[in-house]
Amino acid sequence: MNKIRNFSIIAHIDHGKSTLADRMLEVTGTVPARKMRDQVLDKMELERERGITIKMQPVRMNWREYTLNLIDTPGHIDFSYEVSRALKAVEGVVLLVDATQGVQAQTLSVLHLAREQGLEVIPVLSKVDSPLARTEDIKAELALLLEIDEGQVLTTSGKTGEGVSELLDVVVRDVPAPKKEEDDLRALIFDFQYSDHRGIILFVRIADGVLKKGDKVKFAAAGDQFAALEVGVFTPDEEPREELVSGEIGYIVTGIKKPGIVSVGDTVLGARSTAKPLSGYMEPRPVIWASVYPESQDDLALLRQSLERLRLMDSSLSYEEESSGVMGRGFRCGFLGMLHMEIITERLRREFDLELIVTLPTTVYEVTLKNGSIDTVYTPTRFPNDGEAQGVREEWVKASILAPAEYIGGIMQLLHDHEASVVATETMPDGRTQLVSEMPLREMMRNFFDKLKNVSSGFASLSYEQIGKRDAEVTRLDILIAEELAPAFSRIVSKRRVEEEAREMVAKLKDVLPKQQFVLKIQARSKGRIIAGEKISAMRKDVTAKLYGGDVTRKNKLLEKQKKGKKKALARGKVHIPHEAFMKVMRSE
Repeated sequence: MNKIRNFSIIAHIDHGKSTLADRMLEVTGTVPARKMRDQVLDKMELERERGITIKMQPVRMNWREYTLNLIDTPGHIDFSYEVSRALKAVEGVVLLVDATQGVQAQTLSVLHLAREQGLEVIPVLSKVDSPLARTEDIKAELALLLEIDEGQVLTTSGKTGEGVSELLDVVVRDVPAPKKEEDDLRALIFDFQYSDHRGIILFVRIADGVLKKGDKVKFAAAGDQFAALEVGVFTPDEEPREELVSGEIGYIVTGIKKPGIVSVGDTVLGARSTAKPLSGYMEPRPVIWASVYPESQDDLALLRQSLERLRLMDSSLSYEEESSGVMGRGFRCGFLGMLHMEIITERLRREFDLELIVTLPTTVYEVTLKNGSIDTVYTPTRFPNDGEAQGVREEWVKASILAPAEYIGGIMQLLHDHEASVVATETMPDGRTQLVSEMPLREMMRNFFDKLKNVSSGFASLSYEQIGKRDAEVTRLDILIAEELAPAFSRIVSKRRVEEEAREMVAKLKDVLPKQQFVLKIQARSKGRIIAGEKISAMRKDVTAKLYGGDVTRKNKLLEKQKKGKKKALARGKVHIPHEAFMKVMRSE
């Protein structure tokens, strides 16, 4: 154990984390030169394409006489719980900051997590070879942030390999060796993946004890028992071993092919062990919900199988079947956040060749009814009508924005438009301003990040965390087509924006709905009244086209007959909303 060093790299998106990891693998000889490629640890096509880490990937390296275990973690706030479990599996972190961009809001957020867990922090600048690098300025900023001497901030280049050997030496020197607390087996699950042939493969840190191939073990939270069919380490490919000992990071092949058993943060114990599980475990809890429908109902079974397959790889994904009069059958899915939703839907499209329609995401509302009962609502169709609810509560977030001073005016207006209140401001050493604000999660989902990038010309960075539920000023907005409710278009909106949302929605529907035999009314209703409306004129057929000559009464008779027919159609008519119309409305959001 004294020769083991476990660490992670924390960095903002595009600050050079994957490139630095490549150079570490190269310098230590872990990956032969003939097998080296860019982003070795990012194995998913989506990760390599977008330049972000989605799936954690551990790797074992040998440096001098030491064993170094690196866990490459995702940096986005959606995966903050998973990152916290990965940080619990290590004793130190490399805080990587881009020398051309400086400290970003997300970096501060993950740094706070690392400090809470008492990890050794090694400050490092990346991209120091760039002509745009402000090495001395950023070094001073980082030293001030961490309250250390500038000389303690290391400089590296993932592109040229400059400073990588020195960094590895500092990791050996400063990151503490792992310690065990007891003799019984305790292993922390910080991630897992799924294999068709071998079932779920756990990524674990052995906190205490020894795990041998063939041992009978159990999950502390789920209680299910299984045999360790294979154990081993990542180099970075899976390399089988006879055993994993305290302090090591490796994998366990379980053979389990049933979703819902394995969770990130759970502890693996001996089958008859009475040891206490490792602290910090939480059950995955969806933050936002959205409905996912196949474009063709023939693909419903494939969509169900695909979601079940992804659930085996991602315990934070949840789903249940639902049906819509317009869209047919589909699934209501729960996600950790907007990026998580984007990743899951993109994987469904790419890996399972599905054409999907994804509705607008909604957050979870806690509704207190007049009879005192409390209902959890995550879909607009279940939201009570006005007068039925005594109170509504919704999730709020604390958002931290870091931006140059010249953009603060526009950002303040954006925060006001999204119902946010600024609770703190701070000027950073480099002159940028940090704004801390609180806002409803539903407003964060209303394209807030994209608008922030636009108003700041891309210079602002954002991180946020949930801070609990607060009273919500929201209402249900229903759409009526030919005076009949169209549940597929219902949504929960802010009371202050309900009229604006209503006008936008009926205008969109007027553009996409086909004409009928009668005048078609499109109305938006909220709080018991119609607040916006549009009309689509009826299809007109020239019933007098075949007339030639004769009395004008013949023409009037035909027109009167047509008029009565339209009136009868209006009384009896049912409007069929085409599938394509719904798709156009969803894609225009």
